Amino acid sequence: VQLQASGGGLVQAGSSLRLSCAASGRSFTRYAMGWFRQAPGKEREFVSAISRTGAGTSYTDSVKGRFTISRDNAKNTVYLQMNSLKPEDTAVYYCAARNSIAYTGTVYYTTPTDYDNWGQGTQVTVSS
Repeated sequence: VQLQASGGGLVQAGSSLRLSCAASGRSFTRYAMGWFRQAPGKEREFVSAISRTGAGTSYTDSVKGRFTISRDNAKNTVYLQMNSLKPEDTAVYYCAARNSIAYTGTVYYTTPTDYDNWGQGTQVTVSS
């Protein structure tokens, strides 16, 4: 599967952005999806994940209550709605996919090594 992330930009603190990740090909429902981010000089970190059915979701503590992950399997797209953005959210955001058809519809993954398909990243910059 090929992934194309979009929706990043430069915003002020307190603003909102919605990232999208469009997947090519068929069988999008086979894939659990994740969002990660990487700030300059830092390692790539987990942000959020969603199971292939959408029944299971997970968030890193720093974004709980502010970010919402969702997916539209009819559009082969996963979203990350980001509200109340903070300067520390500034990073390149990547979406990732892992084939999880062998597992229940609630399984999601939270570490980069769990994923074998990555998008190209979209820059999010939050000014104070």
